[in-house]
Amino acid sequence: MPALKFQIKRKCEMCGATFIAKTLESKYCSKHCIDMAYKQKKAAAKKAEQFKQIAQKVPDAREYISVAEAVAMYSIGRDTIYRLIKKGAIPYINIGERLTRIKRTELEKMFPKREEPIEKDKPLPRLYSLEPEDCYTIGEISKKYRIDDSTVWAHIRKYSIPTRQIGNYVYAPKKEIDKLYKSL
Repeated sequence: MPALKFQIKRKCEMCGATFIAKTLESKYCSKHCIDMAYKQKKAAAKKAEQFKQIAQKVPDAREYISVAEAVAMYSIGRDTIYRLIKKGAIPYINIGERLTRIKRTELEKMFPKREEPIEKDKPLPRLYSLEPEDCYTIGEISKKYRIDDSTVWAHIRKYSIPTRQIGNYVYAPKKEIDKLYKSL
């Protein structure tokens, strides 16, 4: 990644410390925070896989399920389940020590399972006119918004703005550049 010619202060997503970003994409203040975030991401993925396996093993015919199975099937916290039991909102049976079973139909009423995942609409591809009359050159952008050429290039790469080179000039769509720098 190219280094920036200006300073951006950011807050570390891991520890919350303020730091000066070395690149536009910097999220963490140190190697330690990067490693910790990676470990957390891996642990969350492993836990989600374990929940998925537990949920698949539960037969549909069983009326009462364990707390661990309820956590895996309905994606609710263990403490929430015990709180609902204590309030009397969910019927349960206590077979023995650490053998609490919850009525499945009551859980389904409170926390309905979604059969199909919600599909996000794919954004329509943007249509750009990259003709010179509908575009700015990099130099024009620099003069108009009073920023350095390297900063313009960094923003074009970061926000995936299309460009077209004709001869020695590189063109970027006016509409996208105006929208980008009005928001900054």
